[in-house]
Formats: sequence, structure tokens, C-alpha cells
Amino acid sequence: MTTLQLNENEYAPFYKGYINVLGDVNLYEVLNDSFNDLIETLQKLPEEKLTYRYEEGKWTIKELVQHIIDAERILSYRALRFSRNDATDLPGFNEDWYVDNSNGNERDFKDILNEFSLVRKASISLFQSFTSEMLAYTGSSNESDMTVRALGFIIAGHQTHHLKVIKEKYL
Repeated sequence: MTTLQLNENEYAPFYKGYINVLGDVNLYEVLNDSFNDLIETLQKLPEEKLTYRYEEGKWTIKELVQHIIDAERILSYRALRFSRNDATDLPGFNEDWYVDNSNGNERDFKDILNEFSLVRKASISLFQSFTSEMLAYTGSSNESDMTVRALGFIIAGHQTHHLKVIKEKYL
């Protein structure tokens, strides 16, 4: 399955940028490739880069990666719920509040990258467990419908978007 097989009605307009940043890619390949890109780009950064802010009020690299982890957990949870035909409208989350309460800057960056690795491996395993029928199931979050498969692409696109910001603004 590729992004070109998605219809725009499978996700809220808010997520379009995360889908578009990926181009035409296979879901399972992009989950792997985007993971590798982030790890390869960030694992050898000097400590002073990890807590740098390119502008007042912007997140540090540590906070950005923690945000990616938190968002991936939430999006994967939504995918699990939707894949089980759960019709409950799931709430959103305030990303700034999560970052402010993450303690990301106080953590060892190797531990953050290890956590990201474990979360991504779990996400890949989760999406590989879905049948094609499950991937097409729809659920609701923030009163917007989305499919399970769209959530997989959103996970990869969200991470790709933030890695692009890191490369442009921090490195």
C-alpha cells in the first residue's frame, strides 16, 4: 500500500502536510526508512546541539524527539482502537503541554533514541499485524474520521516533517 492509494477523506485536512511530505511510498518501507534516517542523522550530534533553540519558545532537539515519540504512541493507539472497530471518538492532545511535561531536556539522549527505536519497532509490528480489511477501518478522533492506514502514513510523515525542521533549523 502506498500514499497514492489514500483518499483525502481518509484523514483530516490538518494531516495533509504529513502525508504529502512522504511522496509516493510504501507504508512499511517508509516506517523503516524514516526511522533509519532519524537515527542516522541524530545519533552522533554533540551535546550542545541537543538543547539548542533556534528561536525563543521553540523546542530543542531533545524535546522534538520526545514529541515524536509521544505523538507516535498516541497515533498508534488510535490505529489499534480503530482496527478493532472501536467507534468511540478519541480526544486529541495538547502537544505543547506534553513537551512542557516530558522532561526531555533532562534525559540522556541515547535513552531517548533507544525509546524512539522501541516505539517505532512496536508501531511497525502493530501495522504489520493488521489485515488489509483492518487497515481500511475508520475511526474518529477530535470528531474527524480517519483510517488505520492513514494513521500509519501520518506517523511516518509527522516524524519526517520534524526531521526536516531539525535539518533546516538546527544543524
